[in-house]
Amino acid sequence: MSNHDTKTLDQIKFSVLDLAPIVRGGTAAESFKNTLNLAQHAERWGYNRYWLAEHHNMPGIASSATSVVIGYVAGGTQSIRVGSGGIMLPNHAPLVIAEQFGTLEAMYPGRIDLGLGRAPGSDQLTAEALRRDPSNGHYFPQHVQELMGYFDEKSKYNRVRAIPGEGQQVPIWLLGSSDFSAALAAKMGLPFSFASHFSPDHTLQALAIYRRQFQPSAVLDKPYAMVGVNVYAADTTEEAEFIATSHQQQFLSLIRNTPGQLAPPVKSLEGNWNEFEKAHVMKQIRSSVIGNPEEVKQQLQAFLNETQADEMIVNSMVYDPAARLRSYEIVAEVTGMKK
Repeated sequence: MSNHDTKTLDQIKFSVLDLAPIVRGGTAAESFKNTLNLAQHAERWGYNRYWLAEHHNMPGIASSATSVVIGYVAGGTQSIRVGSGGIMLPNHAPLVIAEQFGTLEAMYPGRIDLGLGRAPGSDQLTAEALRRDPSNGHYFPQHVQELMGYFDEKSKYNRVRAIPGEGQQVPIWLLGSSDFSAALAAKMGLPFSFASHFSPDHTLQALAIYRRQFQPSAVLDKPYAMVGVNVYAADTTEEAEFIATSHQQQFLSLIRNTPGQLAPPVKSLEGNWNEFEKAHVMKQIRSSVIGNPEEVKQQLQAFLNETQADEMIVNSMVYDPAARLRSYEIVAEVTGMKK
């Protein structure tokens, strides 16, 4: 791709991915207040959408009842799109999701997105507690079709009707961290969001498959790809590197299978991890953008050059709510959203 074809940051949209982190010593109630506060700021700064993710059995994540939190955020904002990044469809009956998002769309018309993931977003024990069949992931394509059918008044599924839901235009996205959802999104002609914020190794391959195999649909005439990116922006490089250590500690706890609440930042993790753990954490989050405003701008542009994304969704697991706000504000400034 020649230089004059390369997109610039002010030509694409930016969005927010929020896992509603519960910080060490904090509560879910505080987490939701921080989420709404961030959403209100993001709306003012020009972010396009605000997505919440479904996770279960995670002490540091408050967004398990994802559609409830989406309703709370949509109710406290005016214009920003609000949705799921994502709903883990194997955990749910498609009819229930159609009803939930049909309800949200009826309450907040034209503002709701439904991003769907194939992973359970939990462990085997939790999947059993959710009363889900472990083989559900294998039927993901059929379940997506069924879910879309509930929104379509002319569908074969309409012996059972989703009310609210039927006849509503809720944009459906497929989310993925591998090639599977990329190929499925291409085949179905749906927008695709790739989880490069935790699966950087497969980003370019998945995007290439999605673009190459894309088949136009009633929804999209050409591919539309969003990529996830971790951003830790601060007024100085040192401060950015400092706040990023909370996320590094969170990944370390996942590797050790000891998930906990989001830890305060530390000066250094040396001595807290061995070489193997350090390499593993850094590999998983190597597409992270960390630095002062100028560095963040350069790194985001480099990532855009690499991915040619149509949109980026920014994840920032920052312990201090004020520092988290500032990080998103810097992204809004350097991308030209915030004038």
